[in-house]
Amino acid sequence: MPSIRVPVGYRVGQWTVKEPVGAGSWGSVYAVERTADGSPAAIKFLRTDLLTPGQRTSMEALVTDEVRFALEADHPHLVRTHTVLTVRDELRPELDGLTALVMDRAEQSLQDLLAGGAGWPAPRARQVLRDVAAGLAHLHARGRIHGDLKPANVLLGPRGAVWLADFGLTAELEGTHAYVLPLGSLDHVPPEWWTERTGFRGTKLRPTADVWAFGVLAHQVLTGGLHPFPGATARARALAAQTYARGGARLRLDETVPEEWRRLIAECLRPDHVSRSRLTAGELAARTARLCHVPDRAPRRRPTVLLAVCATLLTAAAGTGVVLATGAGAGPEDAAAAGGVPVRPATPTGALPARSDIPPALRPHIVNAAMRCPEREVTPVLIAAMLKAESRFDPDAVRVRTSNGIRMREYGIAMWTPEVFRAWSLDGDGDGRKDYMSAPDAIAAMGPFLCYLDQQFKENGLTQDLPALIAAGYRTSARVITEERGVPARTRPYVAEVQEYLAEYSR
Repeated sequence: MPSIRVPVGYRVGQWTVKEPVGAGSWGSVYAVERTADGSPAAIKFLRTDLLTPGQRTSMEALVTDEVRFALEADHPHLVRTHTVLTVRDELRPELDGLTALVMDRAEQSLQDLLAGGAGWPAPRARQVLRDVAAGLAHLHARGRIHGDLKPANVLLGPRGAVWLADFGLTAELEGTHAYVLPLGSLDHVPPEWWTERTGFRGTKLRPTADVWAFGVLAHQVLTGGLHPFPGATARARALAAQTYARGGARLRLDETVPEEWRRLIAECLRPDHVSRSRLTAGELAARTARLCHVPDRAPRRRPTVLLAVCATLLTAAAGTGVVLATGAGAGPEDAAAAGGVPVRPATPTGALPARSDIPPALRPHIVNAAMRCPEREVTPVLIAAMLKAESRFDPDAVRVRTSNGIRMREYGIAMWTPEVFRAWSLDGDGDGRKDYMSAPDAIAAMGPFLCYLDQQFKENGLTQDLPALIAAGYRTSARVITEERGVPARTRPYVAEVQEYLAEYSR
């Protein structure tokens, strides 16, 4: 819902308000039409009235700076501001005094495109990245840092237009740094954002923060929305980025991204701002423009599932979420480890057989779950085999079992324990709830967790018969499998059952 409610038909200067199109931290955007001729535009209402006096002073400075920059911005890939108005309406005190920026109206944001199941990769992916980099280079050349580069702030206009937008956190460099309020989108802030001290002038912001954000955004665009760092939430993904920056995890980029783009993204995502500073926004724009004309080399691994089928399944499963969770019977050590080094989305291999007992309604969710993992062992077929072994595909299944002398109840198609599911769950079917008895929710959790197990085993030198180890780890924990260096005797009947179904679904 918009944070500023403006009624349809309300007049602001020569503009008539239509429907809301978006809302941010301290403002809302509405579609408007020029009253005289009906020409379309967008209007952004900015407010500071709900803040404390101290916050209001800082926010008013941001608003003033955004207005000034918006009027000065002159580049084909920066959204154009036509005029700035102040709302004067004593009869509507909730609107009186608001600042309103009238801007070009986009058809959609990049976030809208990616959230709609854009696929492999987003349409016009290279052009979008080229134009975003060009706009970013223009900002940096003018001594400005965007500070909040993310898909929601990339607007797609008519006739292929691409605009950087939302200059609320754009800051002017003072030497090597700018200073901003400690605000930002956790999915796109660099690791050092968390450790820099916030002084009386705010948090330090460097040009390399935009370079990092571009690397994240480029990976999302080239994979149809997959974040390069794992996790069910933005905070979990930020923790994964910090773990990577400290040397605790390797950078794992999706293998379907063309090699040259992978190399560029890896440079953008160097772990510290010093090494990242070798890549300026100007060089980034030049290299991105060149890559638009370079034929892709075949990636090291392509999904065997037909892309058209994947796109169809993605559309059908558009509401399916990704969660970091421990599977049935997973020990608490796995939950803690998964929170520190979550797993990452990626692409599966191994199509589900057309003729089998896998319920058709579950197939899109199974494929989507497997697509959240870069490890080739985590496939739709493996997830299907494990679901059959767990519950025979029964979303209402319930059982009681004893592990290490502790009785526990497990529920649903994937046999989650409620405590673990509550800690890591995410709405998987778009109904606004997180329910381990919901098959889409339960299945969505499996892909990332299986991926985590796979990666833990590989990191500890366990590389033989990984599907069996993954199945055993799902029944016990990563630590148990690592310590025993293989499948424990107590899980062998379950693993044998999974392997039987795996073979059946692989024929």
